[in-house]
Amino acid sequence: MTSEGNWVVACAADALEPEAALRFDHGGRTFVIARSPEGDYFAIDGHCSHEKVHLADGIVDGYIIECPKHFGAFDYRTGEARALPACIDLRAYEVKVKGDTVFIKI
Repeated sequence: MTSEGNWVVACAADALEPEAALRFDHGGRTFVIARSPEGDYFAIDGHCSHEKVHLADGIVDGYIIECPKHFGAFDYRTGEARALPACIDLRAYEVKVKGDTVFIKI
């Protein structure tokens, strides 16, 4: 993967359908890239704050991504915890699309 300053290539824009999520690992960290029903891209920390399960394996419904283990849920636009047992918000990252590539700012 290449980077432009703080911007890091996360995936190809066509790698995600609307209401889908993709795991992205960089620099020893895990992120999840999600695509909204309108086609916009978002990025948050990739592990559930409850038990460090990979969120990309969960279900995306509207603007919510649900942890596959205990069904904690997060708003992937903001990282806000939205359903127990998740009660700690995740960090959200800036995203931009340039050409056919999705970048996140780390």
